[in-house]
Amino acid sequence: MAIIGGTPACLVYTQTAGYRHGCIPKGIAAVRRLGRLHGFAVVATEDPERIRPDLLENFTAVAFLNTSGNVLDAQGRAALQAFVEAGGGFAGIHAACDTGYDWPWYGTLVGAYFLSHPLQQNGVVRVEDNAHASMRSIPARWKRWDEWYDYRVNPRGSVRVLATLDEKTYRGGKMGEDHPIVWCHENAGGRSWYTGCGHTGRSFSDPVYLGHLLGGLRYALRLDDADKGDRLA
Repeated sequence: MAIIGGTPACLVYTQTAGYRHGCIPKGIAAVRRLGRLHGFAVVATEDPERIRPDLLENFTAVAFLNTSGNVLDAQGRAALQAFVEAGGGFAGIHAACDTGYDWPWYGTLVGAYFLSHPLQQNGVVRVEDNAHASMRSIPARWKRWDEWYDYRVNPRGSVRVLATLDEKTYRGGKMGEDHPIVWCHENAGGRSWYTGCGHTGRSFSDPVYLGHLLGGLRYALRLDDADKGDRLA
């Protein structure tokens, strides 16, 4: 993968064709700041014409930040798939799972599709795998306010689950005792990381969440060489 100005680069894509999160500008600003502080370039766009092979050659990872609905045309879908299959990284943030429902390859990439959510409220994220870069600075039981997603299928068995939700700590969860909320894998060719956290604007000024997000981006960008073994048979 090519790099911008001698550094790894992340393309942050924020197109929406359904619900639009008001926190998107804060999310973009946060990722840009993380890039400045931690040595990777960041370009943000909502233009599907930027998801093309010749342009993706400039990036090492693509992040879908609260995308929704069908946000890529046929050319964009082919370009993203080729990018990841060639080893490119992907980071999905919160509503990235509310995207591309008619595109089975994307379902494999993101890991699971959105089903529903209760009202925003406090809940507890249970760290399952603190060896991963996105979980190392997170408390074992991470209490936070968010919009807690249920997914159409439980992705365990096809992804490396990094954290789950404790449904006993909030009201309205539908997945039961095993409720993955953060995971990663390499089943689509390149690295893919997803977090269900990140609905609110306050997330993107929370140092704990920002450490979580940074770890996921570094994983997608292959800036964390200590973390290996994410392809499942």
